[in-house]
Amino acid sequence: MKLPSLSTFALAALFILAPTGMLVADAADQTNIIYIMVDDLGYGDLGCYGQETIQTPHLDRMASEGMRFTDHYAGHTVCRPSRLVLWTGLHVGHTGLMGNRPRSFTGTELTVAKRLQEAGYATGGVGKWALGNVDAPSEIDNEGHPNRNGFDFWYGYMNQSNAHNYYPPYLWENRRQDFLDGNVLMEAPNARGRVSKERVTYSHDKLTEAAFGFIRRHHERPFLLHIHWTIPHANNEGGRVLNDGMEVPDYGIYADRDWPNPEKGFAAMITRMDADVGRLFALLGELKIDNRTLVLFTSDNGPHREGKHDHEFFDSNGPLTGYKRSMHEGGIRVPMIARWPNKIAAASVSDHASAFWDFFPTACDVAGIDPPTGLDGLSYLPTLLGNTDAQKEHEYLYWASQEGDTSLGVRMGKWKLVRYRKDRNGQPDFRLYDLSQDVGETNDVAAKHPKIVQRMVGVLHREDLPLEPSSRP
Repeated sequence: MKLPSLSTFALAALFILAPTGMLVADAADQTNIIYIMVDDLGYGDLGCYGQETIQTPHLDRMASEGMRFTDHYAGHTVCRPSRLVLWTGLHVGHTGLMGNRPRSFTGTELTVAKRLQEAGYATGGVGKWALGNVDAPSEIDNEGHPNRNGFDFWYGYMNQSNAHNYYPPYLWENRRQDFLDGNVLMEAPNARGRVSKERVTYSHDKLTEAAFGFIRRHHERPFLLHIHWTIPHANNEGGRVLNDGMEVPDYGIYADRDWPNPEKGFAAMITRMDADVGRLFALLGELKIDNRTLVLFTSDNGPHREGKHDHEFFDSNGPLTGYKRSMHEGGIRVPMIARWPNKIAAASVSDHASAFWDFFPTACDVAGIDPPTGLDGLSYLPTLLGNTDAQKEHEYLYWASQEGDTSLGVRMGKWKLVRYRKDRNGQPDFRLYDLSQDVGETNDVAAKHPKIVQRMVGVLHREDLPLEPSSRP
């Protein structure tokens, strides 16, 4: 029998056969994608976005080496619907989830992780999952489990509410409980099983170790990694039981500040997380994959006012109005930084209006595969590469909510429409702002521009999108 020549083997090694039969280029030609999402970080919480007190040197350096987005938006004003938008590439008008109500994947949805997994990418994630409730080993076959929705590997919280606790008794590694040394739950009824009386092992550190381990295991092939850190979310129950919900092992450089302890904890959380971003880039350099790895950093919604922390203490929403649960810019406009050496121009800034539902097509574009049809998102890869003439723009961006005083947010170009839940003078309370002149949404110009309001509402009618979601019971 004649053996294949060396050149035949070399040619075959250039490709990997994906499960769908699709040919994927060798890892050296493929871009890794790392998507970092933190929890409840405000637009003004980073130095590169104007923060003057909390120190974030590594994220500031990331911005100086990459691109900072000024007009990027979360999927929603709260956690679960925002994440559902990210995974599916559909805005809340099409996912139907408009508040932090229970929702689990059925295993049939097409997620960005499934799409890249089919194309030969290793897929992993750490942190808060939120879309498949698993509380016990008997529930590991839940169709909402990340392993059934495109992730080869997941480490972290399955139950969204348990993610309030930074010292849980265990985290999940795929379908296995990983018990954390020294953490024991408090039995007080108002702690609701989410506050620990003995706190030894910090969950954020475990999530970070798991993320770095995934990178080390898969750095020789293309991978998608979601790092969904829970910092700086509060332990809401801890805020009520212990009068301080900002759980962190130590206050670090803020220990001697004359601040309330929750504010020391909030600042220490962010600076600790920032240091881990620095460790991430060091690891990419060590493994010599820095130049072929796109790293994105953002937050799932605006800043919180929970766990005895006050979002105004550090001016967490910066120039914006509103915070978590608000349809004003402070509730949904979030920091977004992208770094990709030799691809993204250093110290670049983009005012391209983009949102979480754009990540799915962008990831496909970066991976060199076609996105599925029917997505609401538009790839922002042209913007990342500085090819702004090729960048498609949204006709509108849409959010609707069952939580808070504001129920609707729409952006069309420079115009922002906000609807308040309660009517004004017997009529729907629509407020209009010109973001090009009034990013703080201080001057309602709806009465001055009624035709603009009518046109924006007309687009929602045309698209059959809800104008007034019912309030949460």
